[in-house]
Amino acid sequence: MRIIYIHQYFKTPEEGGAVRSYHLAKGLVKAGHEVEMITGSNIKTYDQRWIDGVKVHYLPVSYNQKFGFLRRVFAFMDFVQKSKSLLKKLNRADLLYISSTPLTTGLLGLWAKKRFAIPYIFEVRDLWPKAPIEVGAINNPLLIKSLLRLEAQIYRSAISLVALSPGIANHLRSISPSSSIHLIPNFSDLELFEPKSKSDSVLKRYGLQDEFTIAYTGALGKVNAVEEMIDLAEMAAQKQKPWQFVIMGEGSHRNKLIQSAAKKGLINVHFLPFGNKSSVSEVLSLADFAWISFADLPVLKTNSPNKFFDAIAAGKPVLINHKGWVYDLMKEHQLGISVLPSRREKAFSDLEEISLNHAKLLAMGKNGRNLAERYFSKERAVAKLIHAIDPDAKSSSLEDVVDIRIA
Repeated sequence: MRIIYIHQYFKTPEEGGAVRSYHLAKGLVKAGHEVEMITGSNIKTYDQRWIDGVKVHYLPVSYNQKFGFLRRVFAFMDFVQKSKSLLKKLNRADLLYISSTPLTTGLLGLWAKKRFAIPYIFEVRDLWPKAPIEVGAINNPLLIKSLLRLEAQIYRSAISLVALSPGIANHLRSISPSSSIHLIPNFSDLELFEPKSKSDSVLKRYGLQDEFTIAYTGALGKVNAVEEMIDLAEMAAQKQKPWQFVIMGEGSHRNKLIQSAAKKGLINVHFLPFGNKSSVSEVLSLADFAWISFADLPVLKTNSPNKFFDAIAAGKPVLINHKGWVYDLMKEHQLGISVLPSRREKAFSDLEEISLNHAKLLAMGKNGRNLAERYFSKERAVAKLIHAIDPDAKSSSLEDVVDIRIA
C-alpha cells in the first residue's frame, strides 16, 4: 500500500523530541508499505531526504515552541497550504495517515478525500480544540463553536481514528460514536533506553554528583508544570537534603524556571540544554526518579507523555503530579510515587524514606521496565498500526489485559 504520512513535527532520534512518527513510518516500510512523510522544518526552501526507507518531504514552515498563539496559527495554516501544493504533485496515495496536533492537519484529510477520493486515518495525539480552550488560548465563542464543528467533521470523515490514550479514545467516541477507534499509546524504545547504573564519567560530563537525583526531560512550556519540581527542590534545600534536580529541555518557560531557581538560591537545580534521544538516555541513567508533570487541567489527564515511556524503558521510578491514565498505571503497577500539589509534604516524606531504600528503588524501576517490555514496545505499536490500516493483515495478538483495562 502507498501511504502518505503527514506530521508537521516529524523528528528522528538524532534530532530529539517526539519520535513516534519516525518509528511508526519505519515500521510500515519494514512491513512492505511504501511510505512518504510530509513535515515542516525551519528551512528556507523545500528539501527531501530518504530516512530509513521513508521519503521525507520537508516544507519550509517556520515554527518554534516560543511562538505566541497567532504566530502558531499562521504556521499551522502555512503548513496546510504548502502540503496541499505538494500533494498535487505527488503520485496518488492509497491512504493518508494524518497525525495531530495541530487539528488543522485534518483539513488536509478533508481536502484530499474530496479532491482525490483518498481515504485517511486521523491520529489524535492531544485533544484540540479542547486543550487550548482550557488553557485559555482560545476564548472567542464563535471561534470555539467553529473549531468544535471542524473537529467533529474531521473525525467523522476519517475511515478510522487512532487515540494515544484511553481518555482521548473516550472523547473520540463521544464526538463520533460510529467511528472505528484504535488505541495506540506512545511507546518505549527498549534498545535505546535500558536500565543502567550511574557512570562516574557521565556524572562528570554533566557536572553532577553521585547523589539522589530527580530528572525531567521534556518540553518546558506553560502546561508542563515544571515549576512544581522547582518547589520540591526548594523543600529539599530547606531540609538540607543533598539531592539534585536536573531539568533538560526547551520551551517558552525555560527562562522563567531558570530565574525562579536563581531567585530562590537553589544550587541543587541543574539546567541542561535540549538533547537528542541518546542524551536523554544518558541523563536518565543518572536519575533515581523521572519527573512527569502537567498543569492541573482536565484535558491534560488524557496525555500520553513520551517522557513516561522513556523513563520506564530506562527502568526508572516515576514521580507524577497529575491524575489520569498514566497515574493509574503508576499506582496499579507500583512504578513510583504521586506528587500531587495538595499532597506535596506527604510525597516529600515518601521520597525521604525511599531515597535510603535502594532495593525499593530497584523494584519500582524493574516494574516499569517489565511493563514497557510487555505492553509498550515500539514493535507492538507498529503491529497495532498495521492492523488499523489493514485489519486482515497477519499480526500478533493485539488485545490483552492492560489494553482492556485502559480502553
